[in-house]
Amino acid sequence: MSLAACSTPTTSDTTTKAAAATTAGADETTAATAAAGDNTLTVWCWDPAFNIYAMQEAEKVYQKTNPDFKLNIVETPWADIQTAMTVAATSGDYSTLPDILLCQDNAFQKNVISFPDEYVDLTDSGIAFDQFGAAKVAYSVVDGKNYGVPFDNGAVISCVRTDILEQAGYTVDDLTDITWSRYIEIGKDVLAKTGMPMLSMQAGESDLIMMMMQSAGASLFDAEGNPTIVDNATLKAVLTTYAELVTSGVLVQVNNWDEYIGTLTSGTVAGTINGCWILGSIQTAKDQSGKWAVTNMPKLDNVTGATNYSNNGGSSWAITANCKNVTLAEDFLSKTFAGSVAFYETILPSSGALATYIPAGDSDVYSKPSEFFQGDTIFKKITDYAAKVPKNNTGVYYYEARDAVATALTNIIGGADADTELKAAQDAVVFLMQG
Repeated sequence: MSLAACSTPTTSDTTTKAAAATTAGADETTAATAAAGDNTLTVWCWDPAFNIYAMQEAEKVYQKTNPDFKLNIVETPWADIQTAMTVAATSGDYSTLPDILLCQDNAFQKNVISFPDEYVDLTDSGIAFDQFGAAKVAYSVVDGKNYGVPFDNGAVISCVRTDILEQAGYTVDDLTDITWSRYIEIGKDVLAKTGMPMLSMQAGESDLIMMMMQSAGASLFDAEGNPTIVDNATLKAVLTTYAELVTSGVLVQVNNWDEYIGTLTSGTVAGTINGCWILGSIQTAKDQSGKWAVTNMPKLDNVTGATNYSNNGGSSWAITANCKNVTLAEDFLSKTFAGSVAFYETILPSSGALATYIPAGDSDVYSKPSEFFQGDTIFKKITDYAAKVPKNNTGVYYYEARDAVATALTNIIGGADADTELKAAQDAVVFLMQG
């Protein structure tokens, strides 16, 4: 998921791919509609084992009450979806878009604000948005209106190797509901006694920074969308904490994603903090079954609104302006992704697609103990975490701001003056906003 979101192909390559995808999607839509009338919807999404599989299962659920219903699912990379939306809005021709598409949460508001005529307002659709975690819903809300149906859960978890902790005299309970200062204190002790850092992260990336920010409901933008990187007390607390994690050796920085995953599967760190989708990668190390535990993340010290909960990653479904049967699309989404516990019970075991749909957390499947994680009911636990994540304002220029802050952090760790770097970061974002 993160790799897909961070992919940055050239504009010409992406536009070419998007044009091909939209043409193929339009052709398939025409053929499917001709065959099945108005009871077919075309969907664009990526990842066959995750998103596409979920849509296929949702189709089966909806067909139980609407037997003639069909989905025409077109595998489309996120980068191509983003470019196709831009091309359609720029040209004013929405006919190349599908009925439903999947949108990265952190890009949702920017797309709606930039292309307001491209999305269907779902506020009065009958979809039960109050049955999802408030922070998840907020990603697709603009001016108080709902434009997306939440899907996968990006709730942040702290995964720890209990066998390593035990060598230093600690248990997972010692890392539950704690502050970052306590986490660093324990991390230093674990490092001294075992030689193992507590965490690893990619150098130059800002994932952990943004997780810390959201855990306090904080943002890099104000309510009007203006950058607030300078004189942002929460951001300064986050950067100070991150720098201490690195300089103390509690967090080790690696060069790329593969190296990061390698630190987990090879057992060279005592844990990680990330979106719950990281569970899939951790569990590839079959020999470590029974050695891992899941708890919540540390909270910031002395910061108003600080909590032990945050989010990283995730996406939501949108109905486009090209949808030929909005009523059908709304009903389909309301009775599957926004209305069926059985649906989420079906997709969880095979794909690990944890819901942000709160009622799913009470199901027997979500309560099933995980052998890998010492018999803990981790799915129920994570669903509970998701409901407690504070809302924050991602801002239209979310990705530009987080990249600028990541650069500032690298320089600050290298010895540069923090205030100077934050000023440079904000200037860079302001420049991009004016471009």
